[in-house]
Amino acid sequence: MCRNIRTLHNFEPPATDDEIRAAALQFVRKVSGSTRPSKRNEEVFDRAVDRIAACVHELLDGLETAQPPKDRELEAAKARARSAARFA
Repeated sequence: MCRNIRTLHNFEPPATDDEIRAAALQFVRKVSGSTRPSKRNEEVFDRAVDRIAACVHELLDGLETAQPPKDRELEAAKARARSAARFA
């Protein structure tokens, strides 16, 4: 259920709003135990996603590192190689 929650810090180019929102949505889904809220809970569900996304933006903007930024394509290739070795 948490496939979209990935490390978003220290990448070039930086994490997009869509990536941050996807991670926030997956977090709220995991915590609430539902992938889609009922109509009754939709407003509070969406508000939680928005607030968590805002907190993640604040976190990523405030983090500092001495490490050079990671390349998204290189990291994705490494993940595919690990997956291929694991499930081969």
